[in-house]
Order: sequence, then C-alpha cells, then structure tokens
Amino acid sequence: MPISGRRQFLKLSIALGASLAWGCAAVRPSSSGWRERRDLYPQGVASGDPDNNSVLLWTRRPYADGRKSATLLVEVADDPAFTRVIAKTAARVQAESDWTCRVLVGHLQAAHEYWYRFVDDEGNGSRIGRTLTAPSPDDPRPSRFAFVSCQSLPEGAMNAYRRMIFEDERAAPDERLGFVLHLGDFVYEVVQYPDQVKDGHRYDRLITFPIKFPKGKIVAKNRFWVPDSLEDYRALYHAYLQDPDLQDARARWPFVAIWDNHEFSWQGWQSIQEFPGTEGWVPAQTLKVAANQAWFEYQPARVLPPGAKLDTFNAPHVVDTLVKDFDDAGLGTEPNNLAAIDSLIGYRALRWGRHIDLIVTDQRSYRSRDPGNHDEINPLFEEDKLGFVPEELWAQLDAGRDFANGHPPAKLSFGDKSVANYRAGEAAQSMLGAKQKAWFLERLRSAQATWKIWGNTLGTPDWRVDPQNLPAALGKWNGAGYGLMATSDWGGMYHERAEIFDAVRDAGITGFAIVAGDRHSFWAGYAAKALPPAAFEPVGVTFVGGSISSPGMAEANEHNLKADNPLRPLYVANPGGGPPQCTANLLLHHGVRSALEFASSGDLQKAHAVSNPDLAPHLTFVDAGGHGYATVRVDASTMVTEFVCIPRPIERATSADGGPLRYRVRHEVPLWQAGERPRMRQTVVEGDAGLSV
Repeated sequence: MPISGRRQFLKLSIALGASLAWGCAAVRPSSSGWRERRDLYPQGVASGDPDNNSVLLWTRRPYADGRKSATLLVEVADDPAFTRVIAKTAARVQAESDWTCRVLVGHLQAAHEYWYRFVDDEGNGSRIGRTLTAPSPDDPRPSRFAFVSCQSLPEGAMNAYRRMIFEDERAAPDERLGFVLHLGDFVYEVVQYPDQVKDGHRYDRLITFPIKFPKGKIVAKNRFWVPDSLEDYRALYHAYLQDPDLQDARARWPFVAIWDNHEFSWQGWQSIQEFPGTEGWVPAQTLKVAANQAWFEYQPARVLPPGAKLDTFNAPHVVDTLVKDFDDAGLGTEPNNLAAIDSLIGYRALRWGRHIDLIVTDQRSYRSRDPGNHDEINPLFEEDKLGFVPEELWAQLDAGRDFANGHPPAKLSFGDKSVANYRAGEAAQSMLGAKQKAWFLERLRSAQATWKIWGNTLGTPDWRVDPQNLPAALGKWNGAGYGLMATSDWGGMYHERAEIFDAVRDAGITGFAIVAGDRHSFWAGYAAKALPPAAFEPVGVTFVGGSISSPGMAEANEHNLKADNPLRPLYVANPGGGPPQCTANLLLHHGVRSALEFASSGDLQKAHAVSNPDLAPHLTFVDAGGHGYATVRVDASTMVTEFVCIPRPIERATSADGGPLRYRVRHEVPLWQAGERPRMRQTVVEGDAGLSV
C-alpha cells in the first residue's frame, strides 16, 4: 500500500481508538508460542465493521495485579492453524479502557476469510476468532448476512446463535453468512435482583441473576435496578459476553452493531431518562456518556468519538442538567445534552460487494420527545378499556403544527372527551433529528448497489387494528375508524416516515429494503407511508426480526390477560382447550373478526374468510411470539429474506444445533423498476407458521 494510504489508515486507527496491523507479502508460521487460556480472556474475541481491505479486531485481557497497562501480540493468519501468518502487531490494553483491545487490520484481500488471536507476554492466548472482509464494490457474486436484536440474558437463552452457527458451518462456502447485523438491545440495562422477582419467575421463565451493579440505582418504584456509573455499564458487557453462544457467534463472524434504547436507558431519549412511577425527566448526560463509552469499548465498530486518542475513549466532561429548550427537530440544545450525544456517533454506512449498500441509523440519540408521553392526554383515555389510539388522533399528535398543511385543530378529541392541543405549536416529531436525516437521505440517494438496505433498530410497519368491527359486547370504540396498537416506533412516525418514503419515490430508488428489530416479533411486508382509505403506494419492502431471547407480546398476553377478560380472544386463544395461540397475529394482519373467529372455532380457513382486506395491505406476515433470527441473500435480481424461528428460549439448548425449529419462512422479492410496486412471494419452507400468515 502507498505511504499516503498507510498514513490515512494510521489516522483512522487513532480515531477508532485502535492499534494498527498490516497484511504483508511475507507469510510465515506463527512464532508467538500461543497456548489457549480462555479464562484469561473471559469475554472472548470479536471482529466488526469489515470493508474490502480491513477489519476491526477486539478482545479483553484483564489484569488484577495492580498494573495499569500491558501489551498483547495480535496475529492474523490465512489458516486456522496459523501456519500462514500475514499480519501481526503489538497492541496495548489499559485499565483505563477496562482492558479492552481494538486493532484495525489493513491491507487485506477482499472477500477473504481470516483467523486471528491475541497473545500476552507469557504466551497465554485468547481463543481463535474467524473474520471476513467485504467483497470489492464491483464484485457481482451474491451476498448474505443475518440480522438479530434483543437478547435479555437474565430472561432466556441465546439458542438462536447456536442454530445460526450450526447451519452456517454446514452451508456451502458461497452460501455462508458474510456478517451479522445487530440491531440493538445487545444488553439490557434494566435488571432485577432476587428480592424484586416474585417466585423467581417472569411468565414461564426462571430469572437468573448474572449481573450485580457495583453501584446502580433503584427505579420504577423498586421494580428494577439500572446503571449509575461507567462501571455499572461495563458490568453488563462482562456478563453478557460470557454467554457461550453469543461469544461463539462473535468469534465466527464480523458484527455490524448499532445501539437501541437498552444500551443506555429503557425509556431514554437523547440524554434524558424517564421511568414509570417517576414524575418528570431525569437528566442523565453523565450516564449517556458512560453508556457510549462502554459500547465503544465492547463493540468493534467504526464509530468515531470526537477527539479520540489511541486505545481510550475521550469522554467529554458533562454535567447532569435539565433539558428545557429544543430546536425545530426536537433536539435539546442544552450544551451538556449535545456533548453527551456527540460523544459517540453511531450512524454509518457499509458497502458489501455490488449488491448491498447498508445504511445504519441511530433511532434514540436524536429523537424528539414522544408526543403521546404527556400527562395532558390522559383525560382522553380515563375510561377507555380497549387500549387503542385512534389513527386520526395520532396523526394530529405526530404532525403537530404541520398537521393539515399547517392547520392543526385547537383541541384533541376522543369520543366525547377533548383536551387542548398541546402539540399545535410544535414541529412534527422526528426520529432521526435534522443532521442525521440529511446524512441518511443523501446516502440513500447516492447509493449505487443493487439493494439499498436500511439497518434500523425500530420497525416501520403500522400497528393498525380495526376496533370499529368489534361486537358491542366487547366494548365501544370511540374512534372515527382504525386504531393503533402501538405508536412509539416508526409505525407511528407518520410525518417523518412519509418524508423518507417520498424521497425514495421521487428519486426513483429501487431495491429499497428495511431490516429492523425491537418488536420481539417477526414482521414482513411493504414500506408504504399510508394505508387505505388513503392511497397505498409501497416504495420498498420491510422486515422485522424476532428477538434472540427477550419475551414478546404473545408471551405477555398469555400471562397477563386472564381467562375471564372479554378482550383475551383478540390476543390469545386456546381452541379446543389446546395450547395458547397468538390471535394478535390475526388481529394485526386480518382484523378483529378473524381473531374472534379463530378464538371461537379454531378454524384458520374460516378466520381468513372474514379478513378485512383494507386493514393491512402492507403486511404479509406477523408473528408476535417469534424468537430467532433472519437471514438475507441478495443478487442482481432478487432479495430473499428467511425468518428462522425457534421455540421460546426458556432454557439453553444442549444440542449442537441449538434445538428444534418452529418454522422457516422465506420471503422472495424480485428487483423492481422505478415506478413499479415491489412484490413479495412467501413460502413456508419448514415447520408450521400457524396464525402468522
């Protein structure tokens, strides 16, 4: 590589807080004297954010003898036996960085498999990791990756990773995964101690207690503990990365990761915390910086903390200060808030061969306040028992002063109740914030790959239901038409979502696909800004992956909706006295009548016969109880997304395959031309998808 290229990589490695290693022509056997001591590297090894000639490597080698730093040797080889070492370098680990190590390895071959390991000065070595570089931007071969999210260590097992590894090891080399896209909730900062868990269980799950914060604080009326220091956030990663399935996955593939909410705070946004049972906002600039630092230390990602120095995170000095003033995109302008947010910029893009432009965005650091999370709206729902938000009411809340081309109503109404429109003078809510959105739209418009894939921690499909079709015995619906089951993700971000989808349409972008997480459920369908009776005009396809282990809506409904609750059949049914089935899937996909019909007859054909065709033309699949992962394969003509669903991961599987499958469902999308609508063909390849189709 030319000297100028080496200088550029040196600057990049410093910005990434990484040591630098170079691939070279002189290939030699290892002379490090490596002997594996996994106990000395308790969080294993990992790699991340590969491009076509470099990749970041990671490990943690803690010392307890009082020293402040140490040096590791890093080796990268063409073969797992390390007879062909192509790069090696010395890398420093420090107590200041919790003994984590980041190494940027450059001058590598594109689309190539490598092995790597770390060795201390006594020859004690880490486990061996495997990584891959991206294909060159003009490489026409098909590409494949997996996307995952939501892994709650105390509540379940990570069997999905074991299944993913099992299948990948047995796949043909050209059908193996190139990387794993982790779409957030890598850790859950909300934990419980034994005295907070009744009978030791949540639902059917035995809660474990692998995390105890060095400091911590109690929130939500003594229901949970959350971090209160940098050491607390580090404790989360210490525990999670000792899980054998997660550790093996990180040792097999490079990960591309972005945070969601739980890497910082459950109901947090920007640098603000909110907790149920606690009045007001909790200014948490110091904790936002701490959360960012821990993420930076434990995720090998090409994220650039401003002013970073080699091997350490340059944490800005911030003071916890109440945020009072916001710009027109809802971003708090208080200096400590801005400094905390900007301490780590997570949004970025990755090119993978000719067919993938992956654009990853941050949905938490810049989002405006949730307009439904206001006490002023509570009087509208005081006597409501259905729990749905009228679509027309939410449109007013979402758009604020931009509603009806700048003519918002003076009052917000639901049935015979009304309150003053507290959003009438405020701008439409934003998930991305002005700066990130401008970057995102520019990257989207300039993307040249066949498929433009938006890696998004939050799902985009509407959570729409049709309570206007409820029988009177179940309650009176006071909305004008459709309702929403949930509003806090992109499914309720009408205004900004429409702006993005209109940009896709106006630029004639084809191959636009969204992959997301957070919902703890599998969804597939079309990316459209509006549903009937408005014009339904999809501009792309959208997928949401089930959680790795975190409990979902189906499980919660089974336990929280008692048998005598008249609304239970809308969400859960036990036809013929059999096991519970998730009629919420039918409610969202086909409507009230379908859910109630199945709850009554147990006949899926009859349930589909009374489907509401105008409810959800944007959906082809919903499983609110799905756990597992999804894979994506793309080439010049087709995108194929497979949902790999496993049984509820209550206990760790003991078999090499990670346990049985519930189903494997394939969604095949041919590339469409500008002006055409995307089309999706769905096939149940294996197992039984039940009420999800």
